[in-house]
Amino acid sequence: METEIKYYTLEFMVRIFCAILFIFQGYDKIFVVKLEGVRQTFYSETDKRNIPRFFVNFLAAYTSYVELLAGIFLLLGLFKTYALIGLGIDLILVGASFSYMQAMWDMKYVFPRLVLVALLLVLPNSWEFLSLDKLIQTYLIK
Repeated sequence: METEIKYYTLEFMVRIFCAILFIFQGYDKIFVVKLEGVRQTFYSETDKRNIPRFFVNFLAAYTSYVELLAGIFLLLGLFKTYALIGLGIDLILVGASFSYMQAMWDMKYVFPRLVLVALLLVLPNSWEFLSLDKLIQTYLIK
């Protein structure tokens, strides 16, 4: 019983922590900096490399909204696997973009998020605690 509690606690703590990181990151990009500010940050570098602005616009919107929405889904424990896949794609795009712009960029913000997302993907669903996915599976799907 004590071991199960530790598993539930591990999954819950990692999921909630990861959710908070992504929610605030997405919120900041959408409502504080605004998407135009995010795009402007990258235009000077991407214009030098002839990267089409529509691609930068798409990446800015995709990463911002996925981070916010997937973070909310993680917080609720709803569609957890799909949220993690979306965040994994987000991290791949961010990593590829930054690496293209500057080969030796500082990964101190991206790598820990990648580790958290990967960990949540490999933890068994049976360890979920306080999640809507678990609630739906337990009480609504029989």
